[in-house]
Amino acid sequence: MGSTEDLDYPQIIVQYSNGFLISKVMFTACELGVFDLLLESGKPLPSDAIAAGLSASTMGMKRLLDACVGLKLLAVEMTQEGALYRNTEISNVYLTKSSPKSQYHIMMYYSNTVYLCWQYLADAVREGRNQYERAFGVSSKDPFGAMYRSDEEMLKFMAGQNSVWSICGRDVLAAFDLSPFTQIYDLGGDFFNDSIPAAELYILSKILHDWDDDKCKQLLAKVYKACKPGGGVLLVESLLNEDKSGPVETQLYSMNMLVQTEGKERTAAEYSKLLESAGFGMIQVKRTGKLYDAVLGRK
Repeated sequence: MGSTEDLDYPQIIVQYSNGFLISKVMFTACELGVFDLLLESGKPLPSDAIAAGLSASTMGMKRLLDACVGLKLLAVEMTQEGALYRNTEISNVYLTKSSPKSQYHIMMYYSNTVYLCWQYLADAVREGRNQYERAFGVSSKDPFGAMYRSDEEMLKFMAGQNSVWSICGRDVLAAFDLSPFTQIYDLGGDFFNDSIPAAELYILSKILHDWDDDKCKQLLAKVYKACKPGGGVLLVESLLNEDKSGPVETQLYSMNMLVQTEGKERTAAEYSKLLESAGFGMIQVKRTGKLYDAVLGRK
């Protein structure tokens, strides 16, 4: 055991306690349009000009900008006229709406939906069920197992998922040689009720983690039946370590599945078992080192 001096300043506890504060600073700067305004300006701007351009208070905007500087989302230059703010490269690429790699939509979904659901995490742990209805008073589900208050919210979620795919899709699709498959079907829609067309390869991207094991087996059995001989299924999911020790991002995603859906994140072995129960074999697993990994099963 370490000395009591090691416990005098528990920095890790401070960092964890402040985690949601950091998130909301970034989300708020995105929502107000700070990064978009600075990109469009083409030059550094003072805080009062940014505040005026975004219809915000001068005092509040100055604090938000300084917090973003501390988070390295903005850079500041001190001049004789005062502080001038500009985007960092990471903000230009990932936090402006116009960027091909923009994460704006997923940021807004996290800020306006996920953040509110997580207020009821303790209830989700006690009850073992999602808290969407408690958070928003709405119980309608979409075919993916997630819940939405409106079509607009669903569209924001889908746009957010597409934005995440823009930064990790290449790694997932390059995980295996998919050239033998000439007919590829990206599974979506109401797949439990709608028919699934015949194809050589089915891509199930972030679908199974929305559902419990029984629903996953039901869906995979349906995919197996539609799959042509020699074909397969590619699962795109964030994989837990086999001993469930991490990665921490995946563990947090699994907590989010508890709060928002019926599902959970799984290990490679757990996904392999689900595939085998549906009849798939020759299972391969590839960890990409990015947000999502790949599991390929063959018929």
